[in-house]
Amino acid sequence: MMESRGPGPMATLSAGCSALSWRTEDGCHLWGRNLDFDRLAEGSKVTFLPRGTAYLTCSAAPARGLPEEVRHMSTYAAVGTGLFAAADMPVLYEGINEAGLMGGQLYYRGHSHFAHTLRPGTQPLQPPFAVLHLLAQCASVEEAVRMLREEITLLSIPLLGAVPPLHWSFSDRTGESVVVEPDREGLHIYRRTIGVMTNSPGYLWHRTNLLNYAGVRDLDYDALEIEGDVVEQCFSGSGAQGLPGDWSSPSRFIRLAFLKKYGVRGATEEEGVTAMLHLFQNVAFPLGMIRPSRPDPATALDRVVVPFDYTVYTAVMCAESQRFYWTTYENQRVQYVELSRLLEQGTPAQFGLDRRPDFLCRTDPRPGGSL
Repeated sequence: MMESRGPGPMATLSAGCSALSWRTEDGCHLWGRNLDFDRLAEGSKVTFLPRGTAYLTCSAAPARGLPEEVRHMSTYAAVGTGLFAAADMPVLYEGINEAGLMGGQLYYRGHSHFAHTLRPGTQPLQPPFAVLHLLAQCASVEEAVRMLREEITLLSIPLLGAVPPLHWSFSDRTGESVVVEPDREGLHIYRRTIGVMTNSPGYLWHRTNLLNYAGVRDLDYDALEIEGDVVEQCFSGSGAQGLPGDWSSPSRFIRLAFLKKYGVRGATEEEGVTAMLHLFQNVAFPLGMIRPSRPDPATALDRVVVPFDYTVYTAVMCAESQRFYWTTYENQRVQYVELSRLLEQGTPAQFGLDRRPDFLCRTDPRPGGSL
């Protein structure tokens, strides 16, 4: 189990989440995720942070006798879903920066472990600030990996009374997808992964588990012959028999892996984002089907908590266009912001997720058009 300085209300968070990287036929690189939980912290919005944004990587450095070098200025602008825990403490759950680095955090329940002491020559980083810090200072997966290995220590220090059990996935314009997992043996960084991540167990376990489903394919099986009796096929989809259909982390990993292998890539960014959203729907949590046996305690930012984990929102981003797309459980209309246009303004900005249902009435004829 993850260690922390005190139990903390997030020590055993049961949230889900799935992440995926993909590529379109015309060379656009996409990364996206489902956020599956029973709540969304108060103040969570699509958040833009320009170059030069001041932020902290450790909220309790002086009180814990840590170095004072925890206040930073962002080198790269970024946009993603997040909030301001305080005026100088922005948090991103996932996002993209202007150099095309994309990624986010997922829960790593029962396996996550963070250091209690600072490695010599490194700076302290609280886990909830990792996405923002890497997007603010790194232009690529290569730079992010170097920073994680050489420049920072992920410390077990609570934020808002908790140390969330996290692991991370990042991708960039090269198409490489990296998984970052901290456990008792240290910080593991897996390069050139298959571009799929869910929750516990770790990435290597999920990768090996794919062998249990090696027979899954896109081609239907034909007629079955036994002792001269031929049973003709009468339904489609038999090639995927055995593919798990539940919402556990191992099952979601398997489904996303084969969906990525066989799914038809979009020819363009718009087609690719549309296709990727369909893949995420295959592993989305329907409201009412996932009721945690041990509900998680609420924090100061949790105003609305429901009895079920569900897919609160889905986010997809493109490294080339710097667009950040999203849908919510309530509103399936695809919304997006363009980081390239937001760069023109020099102040942070937030955009509501707009979770209200959005229907388009086509009954009334429009001038020059048809029903």
